[in-house]
Amino acid sequence: MRTVRLYVRLLGAHVRSLLEYESDFWIMMVGTVIMQVVNVVFLAAIFAKVPHINGWSFWAVVAMFAMVAIAEGVGSLFFEGMWNLAWQINQGDLDYMMVRPYPVVLQVSSMQIGVNGLSNIVTGGLMLGFALANLAVDWSAGRIVAGVVVLLSAIAIKVAINLATNSVSFWMQSPSPLFAFAVHQAGDLARFPLSIYPLALKAALGFALPFAFVSFFPVTFLLGGGSAWVGLLTPLVAAYCLTVAWFVFSRGLRRYESAGN
Repeated sequence: MRTVRLYVRLLGAHVRSLLEYESDFWIMMVGTVIMQVVNVVFLAAIFAKVPHINGWSFWAVVAMFAMVAIAEGVGSLFFEGMWNLAWQINQGDLDYMMVRPYPVVLQVSSMQIGVNGLSNIVTGGLMLGFALANLAVDWSAGRIVAGVVVLLSAIAIKVAINLATNSVSFWMQSPSPLFAFAVHQAGDLARFPLSIYPLALKAALGFALPFAFVSFFPVTFLLGGGSAWVGLLTPLVAAYCLTVAWFVFSRGLRRYESAGN
Protein backbone atom coordinates (compact mmCIF):
# COMPACT_ATOMS: atom_id res chain seq x y z
CA MET A 1 0.00 0.00 0.00
CA ARG A 2 2.90 2.34 0.68
CA THR A 3 4.16 1.74 -2.85
CA VAL A 4 0.72 2.51 -4.30
CA ARG A 5 0.38 5.68 -2.21
CA LEU A 6 3.77 6.93 -3.35
CA TYR A 7 2.93 6.19 -6.96
CA VAL A 8 -0.34 8.12 -6.71
CA ARG A 9 1.47 11.04 -5.08
CA LEU A 10 4.06 11.12 -7.84
CA LEU A 11 1.33 11.18 -10.49
CA GLY A 12 -0.56 13.79 -8.50
CA ALA A 13 2.44 16.11 -8.60
CA HIS A 14 2.47 15.91 -12.39
CA VAL A 15 -1.28 16.54 -12.57
CA ARG A 16 -0.93 19.68 -10.46
CA SER A 17 1.88 20.94 -12.66
CA LEU A 18 -0.19 20.34 -15.81
CA LEU A 19 -3.21 22.12 -14.37
CA GLU A 20 -1.10 25.26 -14.00
CA TYR A 21 -1.67 25.67 -17.75
CA GLU A 22 -5.41 25.13 -18.08
CA SER A 23 -5.58 26.04 -21.77
CA ASP A 24 -3.02 23.38 -22.69
CA PHE A 25 -4.90 20.85 -20.56
CA TRP A 26 -8.24 21.44 -22.27
CA ILE A 27 -6.73 21.61 -25.75
CA MET A 28 -5.17 18.16 -25.24
CA MET A 29 -8.41 16.77 -23.86
CA VAL A 30 -10.53 18.13 -26.70
CA GLY A 31 -7.96 17.09 -29.30
CA THR A 32 -8.01 13.49 -28.08
CA VAL A 33 -11.82 13.39 -28.11
CA ILE A 34 -11.83 14.72 -31.67
CA MET A 35 -9.41 11.97 -32.72
CA GLN A 36 -11.72 9.28 -31.36
CA VAL A 37 -14.75 10.89 -33.00
CA VAL A 38 -12.88 10.95 -36.31
CA ASN A 39 -12.14 7.23 -35.89
CA VAL A 40 -15.83 6.46 -35.44
CA VAL A 41 -16.79 8.65 -38.41
CA PHE A 42 -14.15 6.86 -40.49
CA LEU A 43 -15.64 3.49 -39.51
CA ALA A 44 -19.15 4.70 -40.24
CA ALA A 45 -18.05 5.82 -43.71
CA ILE A 46 -16.58 2.38 -44.41
CA PHE A 47 -19.62 0.47 -43.15
CA ALA A 48 -21.95 2.75 -45.09
CA LYS A 49 -20.52 1.09 -48.21
CA VAL A 50 -19.66 -2.33 -46.76
CA PRO A 51 -22.25 -3.74 -44.29
CA HIS A 52 -19.80 -6.27 -42.83
CA ILE A 53 -16.04 -6.78 -42.81
CA ASN A 54 -15.38 -10.50 -43.03
CA GLY A 55 -18.51 -11.12 -40.99
CA TRP A 56 -17.85 -8.40 -38.40
CA SER A 57 -20.46 -5.68 -37.92
CA PHE A 58 -19.94 -1.97 -37.35
CA TRP A 59 -20.56 -2.14 -33.61
CA ALA A 60 -18.22 -5.11 -33.16
CA VAL A 61 -15.39 -3.14 -34.76
CA VAL A 62 -16.31 -0.09 -32.65
CA ALA A 63 -15.90 -2.30 -29.58
CA MET A 64 -12.39 -3.22 -30.75
CA PHE A 65 -11.55 0.45 -31.30
CA ALA A 66 -12.88 1.14 -27.81
CA MET A 67 -10.73 -1.56 -26.19
CA VAL A 68 -7.60 -0.14 -27.80
CA ALA A 69 -8.59 3.40 -26.76
CA ILE A 70 -9.13 2.37 -23.14
CA ALA A 71 -5.87 0.42 -22.96
CA GLU A 72 -3.91 3.28 -24.51
CA GLY A 73 -5.67 5.75 -22.22
CA VAL A 74 -4.71 3.88 -19.06
CA GLY A 75 -1.13 3.47 -20.32
CA SER A 76 -0.89 7.18 -21.11
CA LEU A 77 -2.54 8.43 -17.93
CA PHE A 78 -0.75 6.23 -15.41
CA PHE A 79 2.42 4.98 -17.17
CA GLU A 80 3.38 7.70 -19.65
CA GLY A 81 6.86 7.95 -18.13
CA MET A 82 7.88 4.74 -19.89
CA TRP A 83 8.16 6.74 -23.11
CA ASN A 84 10.87 8.90 -21.51
CA LEU A 85 13.04 5.91 -20.58
CA ALA A 86 15.26 6.21 -23.66
CA TRP A 87 16.02 9.86 -22.84
CA GLN A 88 16.70 9.05 -19.18
CA ILE A 89 19.14 6.31 -20.21
CA ASN A 90 20.88 8.54 -22.75
CA GLN A 91 21.29 11.38 -20.25
CA GLY A 92 22.27 9.17 -17.32
CA ASP A 93 19.31 10.34 -15.23
CA LEU A 94 18.61 6.82 -14.02
CA ASP A 95 21.51 7.35 -11.60
CA TYR A 96 19.21 9.34 -9.31
CA MET A 97 16.48 6.72 -9.43
CA MET A 98 18.78 3.83 -8.62
CA VAL A 99 19.78 5.30 -5.25
CA ARG A 100 16.23 6.06 -4.12
CA PRO A 101 14.33 3.57 -1.89
CA TYR A 102 11.62 3.01 -4.47
CA PRO A 103 11.41 0.56 -7.41
CA VAL A 104 13.12 2.02 -10.46
CA VAL A 105 10.46 0.74 -12.83
CA LEU A 106 7.77 2.62 -10.90
CA GLN A 107 9.86 5.79 -10.83
CA VAL A 108 10.29 5.54 -14.58
CA SER A 109 6.57 4.93 -15.15
CA SER A 110 5.55 7.92 -13.04
CA MET A 111 8.02 10.39 -14.56
CA GLN A 112 5.26 11.88 -16.67
CA ILE A 113 1.49 11.83 -17.03
CA GLY A 114 -0.45 11.98 -20.28
CA VAL A 115 -3.67 13.85 -19.58
CA ASN A 116 -4.89 12.88 -23.04
CA GLY A 117 -5.21 9.41 -21.58
CA LEU A 118 -8.14 10.58 -19.48
CA SER A 119 -10.16 11.60 -22.53
CA ASN A 120 -9.15 8.33 -24.23
CA ILE A 121 -10.53 6.38 -21.28
CA VAL A 122 -13.78 8.37 -21.22
CA THR A 123 -14.40 8.26 -24.98
CA GLY A 124 -13.28 4.63 -25.17
CA GLY A 125 -15.64 3.75 -22.34
CA LEU A 126 -18.54 5.49 -24.08
CA MET A 127 -17.73 3.75 -27.35
CA LEU A 128 -17.60 0.38 -25.61
CA GLY A 129 -20.87 1.05 -23.82
CA PHE A 130 -22.70 2.01 -27.02
CA ALA A 131 -21.17 -0.93 -28.88
CA LEU A 132 -22.20 -3.50 -26.26
CA ALA A 133 -25.69 -1.98 -26.10
CA ASN A 134 -26.07 -2.58 -29.83
CA LEU A 135 -24.57 -6.07 -29.86
CA ALA A 136 -26.36 -9.30 -28.99
CA VAL A 137 -24.38 -10.20 -25.88
CA ASP A 138 -25.77 -12.96 -23.68
CA TRP A 139 -25.12 -11.30 -20.32
CA SER A 140 -24.88 -13.25 -17.10
CA ALA A 141 -23.17 -12.68 -13.77
CA GLY A 142 -20.30 -14.94 -14.79
CA ARG A 143 -19.85 -13.25 -18.16
CA ILE A 144 -19.82 -9.80 -16.53
CA VAL A 145 -17.11 -10.83 -14.06
CA ALA A 146 -15.11 -12.54 -16.79
CA GLY A 147 -15.54 -9.49 -19.02
CA VAL A 148 -14.09 -7.19 -16.34
CA VAL A 149 -11.15 -9.55 -15.78
CA VAL A 150 -10.51 -9.75 -19.52
CA LEU A 151 -10.66 -5.94 -19.84
CA LEU A 152 -8.16 -5.43 -17.02
CA SER A 153 -5.93 -8.12 -18.51
CA ALA A 154 -6.07 -6.43 -21.93
CA ILE A 155 -4.93 -3.16 -20.34
CA ALA A 156 -2.08 -5.01 -18.57
CA ILE A 157 -0.96 -6.50 -21.89
CA LYS A 158 -0.77 -3.08 -23.53
CA VAL A 159 1.18 -1.61 -20.60
CA ALA A 160 3.55 -4.60 -20.53
CA ILE A 161 4.26 -4.30 -24.26
CA ASN A 162 5.02 -0.58 -23.78
CA LEU A 163 7.45 -1.36 -20.97
CA ALA A 164 9.19 -4.20 -22.80
CA THR A 165 9.63 -2.28 -26.06
CA ASN A 166 10.83 0.87 -24.31
CA SER A 167 13.28 -1.21 -22.27
CA VAL A 168 15.02 -2.12 -25.54
CA SER A 169 16.50 1.39 -25.25
CA PHE A 170 19.01 -0.05 -22.75
CA TRP A 171 20.64 -1.77 -25.72
CA MET A 172 20.02 0.82 -28.44
CA GLN A 173 21.06 3.82 -26.27
CA SER A 174 19.27 6.26 -28.52
CA PRO A 175 17.56 9.31 -26.95
CA SER A 176 14.36 8.42 -28.83
CA PRO A 177 12.34 5.21 -28.33
CA LEU A 178 12.25 4.43 -32.04
CA PHE A 179 11.66 0.71 -31.62
CA ALA A 180 8.84 1.26 -29.11
CA PHE A 181 7.16 3.78 -31.41
CA ALA A 182 7.35 1.35 -34.33
CA VAL A 183 5.74 -1.42 -32.27
CA HIS A 184 3.12 1.02 -30.99
CA GLN A 185 2.18 1.91 -34.55
CA ALA A 186 1.91 -1.78 -35.41
CA GLY A 187 -0.52 -2.10 -32.52
CA ASP A 188 -3.02 0.07 -34.41
CA LEU A 189 -3.71 -3.00 -36.56
CA ALA A 190 -5.48 -4.48 -33.53
CA ARG A 191 -8.31 -2.00 -34.04
CA PHE A 192 -9.66 -4.26 -36.78
CA PRO A 193 -10.62 -7.94 -36.68
CA LEU A 194 -7.65 -10.29 -36.73
CA SER A 195 -9.41 -12.50 -39.27
CA ILE A 196 -9.02 -9.95 -42.08
CA TYR A 197 -5.22 -10.19 -42.06
CA PRO A 198 -2.93 -12.73 -43.76
CA LEU A 199 -1.47 -15.60 -41.77
CA ALA A 200 1.86 -13.87 -41.05
CA LEU A 201 0.13 -10.85 -39.48
CA LYS A 202 -2.21 -13.12 -37.53
CA ALA A 203 0.80 -14.87 -36.02
CA ALA A 204 2.54 -11.57 -35.26
CA LEU A 205 -0.49 -9.92 -33.62
CA GLY A 206 -1.67 -13.06 -31.90
CA PHE A 207 1.60 -14.48 -30.53
CA ALA A 208 4.78 -12.49 -31.18
CA LEU A 209 3.25 -9.16 -30.12
CA PRO A 210 -0.14 -10.18 -28.72
CA PHE A 211 -2.05 -6.99 -29.53
CA ALA A 212 -4.97 -9.17 -30.59
CA PHE A 213 -5.52 -9.94 -26.89
CA VAL A 214 -6.05 -6.23 -26.27
CA SER A 215 -9.08 -6.01 -28.54
CA PHE A 216 -9.99 -8.85 -30.91
CA PHE A 217 -10.04 -11.86 -28.59
CA PRO A 218 -11.73 -10.03 -25.66
CA VAL A 219 -14.50 -8.79 -27.98
CA THR A 220 -14.80 -12.27 -29.51
CA PHE A 221 -15.26 -13.68 -26.01
CA LEU A 222 -18.03 -11.19 -25.20
CA LEU A 223 -19.83 -11.93 -28.46
CA GLY A 224 -19.46 -15.67 -28.01
CA GLY A 225 -17.92 -16.30 -31.43
CA GLY A 226 -16.27 -19.47 -32.67
CA SER A 227 -12.95 -18.68 -30.96
CA ALA A 228 -14.52 -17.15 -27.84
CA TRP A 229 -12.57 -19.54 -25.60
CA VAL A 230 -9.31 -17.89 -26.71
CA GLY A 231 -10.46 -14.67 -25.05
CA LEU A 232 -10.43 -16.49 -21.71
CA LEU A 233 -6.66 -16.89 -22.15
CA THR A 234 -6.22 -13.10 -21.92
CA PRO A 235 -5.29 -13.16 -18.18
CA LEU A 236 -2.64 -15.81 -18.88
CA VAL A 237 -1.27 -13.75 -21.78
CA ALA A 238 -1.22 -10.69 -19.50
CA ALA A 239 0.78 -12.58 -16.87
CA TYR A 240 3.21 -13.76 -19.56
CA CYS A 241 3.63 -10.24 -21.01
CA LEU A 242 4.20 -8.69 -17.57
CA THR A 243 6.81 -11.35 -16.77
CA VAL A 244 8.64 -10.75 -20.06
CA ALA A 245 8.48 -6.97 -19.61
CA TRP A 246 9.89 -7.21 -16.09
CA PHE A 247 12.64 -9.56 -17.28
CA VAL A 248 13.66 -7.27 -20.17
CA PHE A 249 13.65 -4.18 -17.95
CA SER A 250 15.65 -5.91 -15.21
CA ARG A 251 18.25 -7.23 -17.65
CA GLY A 252 18.53 -3.81 -19.25
CA LEU A 253 18.91 -2.09 -15.90
CA ARG A 254 21.77 -4.44 -15.00
CA ARG A 255 23.72 -3.36 -18.09
CA TYR A 256 23.01 0.37 -17.56
CA GLU A 257 26.33 2.26 -17.61
CA SER A 258 25.23 5.83 -16.84
CA ALA A 259 26.31 8.70 -19.09
CA GLY A 260 29.95 8.65 -18.03
CA ASN A 261 30.14 12.10 -16.46
